[in-house]
Amino acid sequence: MKRAYTDEHARAGVAAPLPEIETWPNQFGDYEIEIVMPEFTSVCPKTGLPDFGKIVLRYVPAKRCLELKSFKMYLLAYRGLGIFQENIVNRVLRDVVKAANPVSATVTGDFAPRGGLNTIVTASWRRGRGGPSGKR
Repeated sequence: MKRAYTDEHARAGVAAPLPEIETWPNQFGDYEIEIVMPEFTSVCPKTGLPDFGKIVLRYVPAKRCLELKSFKMYLLAYRGLGIFQENIVNRVLRDVVKAANPVSATVTGDFAPRGGLNTIVTASWRRGRGGPSGKR
């Protein structure tokens, strides 16, 4: 019997509680920050198998910068979380925007091949274009 993907699979992890991303006051303007997590892991909500990849966040801070240790702990919390790769990238973007309200932000997830397919997911946000809500 073939197991179908369900709405429950699709929603998995999108609203799960994760550690708070802390911020601190920005002292400068008009620059970009890039943060890379080269050994990101999560779990496929359908199969329970681990997913591996690299998460890259690029953002232009406004009044707040992300505190790196809290962002690291936030990303590490995905290790046991069942969530689709596409939802990871959009959830990280949504949570970064909520925490720091940057001028702009882009999150890219470059996930290891599964079944011979490599997946790269990119989500971006810029002030004035609306925010990432996670709702359709």
